[in-house]
Amino acid sequence: MPTSVVTAESVLAIDVGAIHTRVILFDVVEGNYRYLASGTSNTTANAPYSDISEGIRQALDRLSSITGRTFIGEDERLIVPSRSDGSGIDTVVATISAGPPLRIIAVGLLDDVSVESAVNLANTTYAMVVERIGLNDRRRIDERINTVMRLNPDLLILTGGTDGGASHSVMKMVEAVGLACFLLPEDNRPEILYAGNQALRAQIKSALGMVGNVHFAANIRPSLDLEDIDIAQGTLVEVFRRLRARQIPGVYELDSWSKGNLLPTSMAVGRLVRALSKIYGSSKGVLAVDLGASATSLIAAYAGNLISAVYSKYGLGTCLGSFLDHASLDDVTRWLRLDIPHGYVRNYINHKAVYPNSVPATIEDLDIEQALARAMLRLAMQKFSANLRSRGAENYLGMLPSFEPLMVSGSVFTQAPSYSQALLMLLDGLQPLGVTTVVLDKNHLMPAFGAVAGINPLLVVQSIDFGAFVNLGVVISPIGNTRYGTSILRIRVQYENGSESKYEIKHGALELIPLNQGEAAQVFLQPLHGCDIGMGGAGRGGRIRIVGGAMGIIIDARGRPLQLPNDPARRREVFHRWLKALHN
Repeated sequence: MPTSVVTAESVLAIDVGAIHTRVILFDVVEGNYRYLASGTSNTTANAPYSDISEGIRQALDRLSSITGRTFIGEDERLIVPSRSDGSGIDTVVATISAGPPLRIIAVGLLDDVSVESAVNLANTTYAMVVERIGLNDRRRIDERINTVMRLNPDLLILTGGTDGGASHSVMKMVEAVGLACFLLPEDNRPEILYAGNQALRAQIKSALGMVGNVHFAANIRPSLDLEDIDIAQGTLVEVFRRLRARQIPGVYELDSWSKGNLLPTSMAVGRLVRALSKIYGSSKGVLAVDLGASATSLIAAYAGNLISAVYSKYGLGTCLGSFLDHASLDDVTRWLRLDIPHGYVRNYINHKAVYPNSVPATIEDLDIEQALARAMLRLAMQKFSANLRSRGAENYLGMLPSFEPLMVSGSVFTQAPSYSQALLMLLDGLQPLGVTTVVLDKNHLMPAFGAVAGINPLLVVQSIDFGAFVNLGVVISPIGNTRYGTSILRIRVQYENGSESKYEIKHGALELIPLNQGEAAQVFLQPLHGCDIGMGGAGRGGRIRIVGGAMGIIIDARGRPLQLPNDPARRREVFHRWLKALHN
């Protein structure tokens, strides 16, 4: 993919989501790139249109009405490049998360080594691993063949063997899946991605080239103690693009507009996170969270080292139909602020799965949707934290790593009635530690920035600097082994006007310290009773400079992990108290 900076002055970013299609316009204003406007429509991948082009056209029409610019010519085609009369666009980037998860079978040697790495690679995009096949699989070869044929996957990821290592065992695995592919109808055979022992490429091509499209990537497990899926992700993007073009009408045209650089939305966000981690240079790392209709994506980066996961089981769209197969109803109802019968909750989940475009019509519906968001964030973060630890991303607290900043996207947050509700969903679901700036992607720009970062990084830097995101505020989350009500943190805030405020925070508190948006303050932190706020160890404090966001400074001293009362009535009382504490 191209990485050079282009000289184009206008950029159109197109994001085709499971529910919404967005077109976003960037252009040069007074010598600097700016986000100008966006147009949104419903995605038309499904009936009655069954073609994403119609949704893109509707979104472009809305963008035209907002900006007064013309993007479609008389020939009904996108005007590229722009013309002297101001019509058209110079560069197009595109991302997509629409469509069902890719059905993937992971094949390798050792279940907890190469097969697990194949699963980790699959989990970087919108996919569902429907089967794992390893060398220790106790099923007979004919049973494995029948399994592949019955599951009818979109993609096989083949791994195994360190570079220059095992060959016979790998080829034995390949023989079985190759025969299964051969027995499938020719127009229904899966794509094949090989990311194992590189010495076997020629043999793999010979064995599988006649039964399917074989794509080669670098070995994702070059040694037993090293997993490296970054390079293979590029190949997976190409396969994803090929499959989506086959599955969804209009994708091929969208890909051609972006000159063959159509990206899965999650991977575009990963590009942005990786770039920001290099720019900020923070040892804490950068985390992006996107809770959409098709999946929940968690993407972290440390100095350019990217760790990402897409959980297609956790989304607020059609996948809700199977959500309760992976989680209990109690995982949801424990977060309800209202007294809502379990039957009503279950009915809402089923209704939302059938009509994913629907929005909460009552306060009860809104409460259920926000409880679902908390449950999905919590479940996804528990899985992701294990992934982070396996990749060496430990931190001073020995729990979850700390992040700076934490960026969040998703309509359940951006369309929440208040910033306090959006922030509380995040705090309850993610439960961050230490000191973290929380940023809301109010205009759903993260995929656009990620897609354009590879061709015009200057646009990304300048647009972000000019307020593309909403800074909700800085969250300070001390932890320690103290009794509820014990003082655990002293805070002194020195404002720019010379005034000063002091606070003493008790364990269990959730408090808001005023700091106007854009106003800077020096904040002195002193943990008590061995508590830790991430400044070098238990009991260590220090001074930090904080710039106020939409909600000021948030002190979350409720402990980690959150301990909720067992009694539903008491839980609801606690939830109301927390929400009231964050109203500013």
